[in-house]
Amino acid sequence: MKTPYTDEQVKLARFAKAMGNPARIKILEILSERGCCYSGNIADEFPIALSTLSQHLKELKSSGLIQGEINPPFIKYCINQENWKHAKFLFDIFLADKSVKTINCNAG
Repeated sequence: MKTPYTDEQVKLARFAKAMGNPARIKILEILSERGCCYSGNIADEFPIALSTLSQHLKELKSSGLIQGEINPPFIKYCINQENWKHAKFLFDIFLADKSVKTINCNAG
């Protein structure tokens, strides 16, 4: 019988997917350094279209790694501290020093 994915595996994959782009890593670095930041200030750091930046912010927000506060016409983004700590916890467990089996991938 196949085992379904655990909640932790699903959450870890969601966090990893959201972090799977260098622009998103840079956004997370900016927010972790500055605390909170308006999207326009984040845009000043990127040579990409605002619509592309908006998609990256949307993906990070959807994953729960960041949160946005709307103050029309601006949106202020911050790291979601609770989910950030949970992501770190899950990555720490996943990347913990474990013995890894080595196999010969060239064997036919």
